[in-house]
Amino acid sequence: MSKRRYFGTDGIRGRANSHPMTAEVALRVGLAAGKLFMSGDDRRHLVVIGKDTRLSGYMIEPALVAGFASVGMDVRTFGPLPTPGVAMMTRSMRADLGVMISASHNSFADNGIKLFGPDGYKLSDEMELKIEALMHEDLGQGLADADALGRVKRIDDAQARYVEIAKATFPRKMNLNGLRIAVDCANGAGYRVAPTTLYELGADVFPVGVEPNGLNINAECGSTHPRTLSEAVKRYGADIGIALDGDADRLALCDEKGRVIDGDQIMALIARDWAKRGILTGGGIVATVMSNLGLERVLKADGLTLERTQVGDRYVMECMREGGFNVGGEQSGHLILSRHATTGDGLIAALQVLAVLVESGKPMSELAAQFEPVPQKLKNVRHSGGNPLADKGVTDAIAAGQTRLNGSGRVVVRASGTEPLIRIMAEGDDAKLVNAVVDEIAEAVKAAG
Repeated sequence: MSKRRYFGTDGIRGRANSHPMTAEVALRVGLAAGKLFMSGDDRRHLVVIGKDTRLSGYMIEPALVAGFASVGMDVRTFGPLPTPGVAMMTRSMRADLGVMISASHNSFADNGIKLFGPDGYKLSDEMELKIEALMHEDLGQGLADADALGRVKRIDDAQARYVEIAKATFPRKMNLNGLRIAVDCANGAGYRVAPTTLYELGADVFPVGVEPNGLNINAECGSTHPRTLSEAVKRYGADIGIALDGDADRLALCDEKGRVIDGDQIMALIARDWAKRGILTGGGIVATVMSNLGLERVLKADGLTLERTQVGDRYVMECMREGGFNVGGEQSGHLILSRHATTGDGLIAALQVLAVLVESGKPMSELAAQFEPVPQKLKNVRHSGGNPLADKGVTDAIAAGQTRLNGSGRVVVRASGTEPLIRIMAEGDDAKLVNAVVDEIAEAVKAAG
């Protein structure tokens, strides 16, 4: 595969107003992607664009719109809308392309561009490489004539449409009456749709992180900062807490005691419930190399499999599609339920958990204990560039760690696809040994620079 200059594991991402997250690059993306998805026939071609609440969205969106319109594509903008909502609307509006402007769980200073095909799925590596190639051609070629420029409109009811789609995934004969739910929307794309959905299903809703100002997205709130949700659960006496990230495709939960529930436990809960109901497909689920060994063991005890992929929800989805699975995700809370959505959807995943909570009548603290996690440690080491994973000292430390675990655990070391970090994870039944292995590899990475 050719080297990717712009696209990482989840679209293009970077610090706003610095390369590659500039208005110029966004314009080039619009021009290039527009040309690629214009089929050459006489019909009108359509691209839909959503965004989260970052200040820089006001810079990136117009640049994309200009690029698409200049090659003759019609544009529909949604304003703030969860990433999965953009994917859904791409399909339902029969658009040729969907775009989400977001840097997901990163701080406001970053932004990103994610692209979806007409089927609502993230573009393949091959398609992203084609866009990159077009971005470096003479973009003055192939522009539309003055009378064939794209037309741009705002879709004002996009959020309401998504709310209805989300509500339809909850069992029709069930409601959330009497359930107290704290929901932390990370001051992001779900700040309206998530509380509205829960309220319309009958819950008593206690929202936090619903006052975006362009700078406070993910700021000490949301799924990557679950302490805020935990405190809200305790403060309001909630039965459950739900936290989304900035673009609402990631989920964290808290039980009624304020204890955080990670993506592995949520996947186990949904998968085992769906298996009992006869709607789980593929004979198991798909997760990444980072998911806990305890998840694999509890699924195996139920006669279910765990297929592992490299980190990135796009790779999880690819494996799901190839193997016919309808549940997959990441420990971090990216949960893909392909029965309902084509990408991770924090709100829809939460609704599936709420259905189990209502039907079982059990407290969330009991439902959350799906398995006993194997001791696991994750450490991120920042580096100054280059490829520390090619350093002999690092490769030797990784090999030594694997040998020390002696088949009773795992070591996973990888470079982040979005930041200059090396992510080191080890797990095994001996917590002390696991910690030592991670620390030794981390020291080797630091020494490599």
